[in-house]
Amino acid sequence: MNYKVLCSDLDGTLLSTKDDVSDVTIGEIKRIRTQMRVVLVSARMPSAMYYLQDRLEIKDQPIICYNGALILDGAKELFSNTISHDVLSEVYRMTLSLEIDMGLYLQDKWFVPKSSKRVETEIKYTKTRPFFQDTQKTLSDLGLQGAHKVMLMCTKHGADYLMPILEINLRDNINIYRSNDTLIELAPKSVSKRSAIEHLLNPKETMENVIAFGDNYNDIEMLQAAGCGVAVANAREEVKRIADHIALANTKDGVADFIRRNILI
Repeated sequence: MNYKVLCSDLDGTLLSTKDDVSDVTIGEIKRIRTQMRVVLVSARMPSAMYYLQDRLEIKDQPIICYNGALILDGAKELFSNTISHDVLSEVYRMTLSLEIDMGLYLQDKWFVPKSSKRVETEIKYTKTRPFFQDTQKTLSDLGLQGAHKVMLMCTKHGADYLMPILEINLRDNINIYRSNDTLIELAPKSVSKRSAIEHLLNPKETMENVIAFGDNYNDIEMLQAAGCGVAVANAREEVKRIADHIALANTKDGVADFIRRNILI
């Protein structure tokens, strides 16, 4: 295989544990990084990705955050798109009668109304800390800036109830992802991991020059468009069905194993 850009999702894909890459993965990325660009593509906020760039020794490369809503190259902002204040306020109204906490992200800031098991898990595995304040105040503070991402932390019942309502009322305004039974993530409608990668390609490059790895619904468009789309074995069945190849599970260093066997430098 001869590709110019390697793009990988993090959680459930490149990370062999909940919060880190393995020495095997570090070794394989180090082997190829002088010959091809390696770009991390995630729903995470920037500071939850920087330490992984450090570990992989690719801080000279840009990162794609918030499912493509924010692209950074070091301190330089290459692209930014946010969910409007009006849409955020409408989502908030939908959650008021449900047991749902609304996490809001803008740039490298994360706001939540209170601590919870979900929030503490996020702190532990992403090595970041939120600002704790009432959601109405956060919406007021964000104002016209809007938010790069919303994470709705629900009960399973709450997520089951809210998901179709969001899709019926707001699918033309935002991208809606069900991360798991209790998490719903919202992103600006006009962005995706695919669109963010396209933004980074050089003039003579296309998505055919990209090899991409993923595991979840928000990776599907990226894998379908890439010259080589690889799903890890633990990926959702819908993701595996559209992939060109299936790698080992993330816990078995699937991305590193696929690179070792298929990318010869």
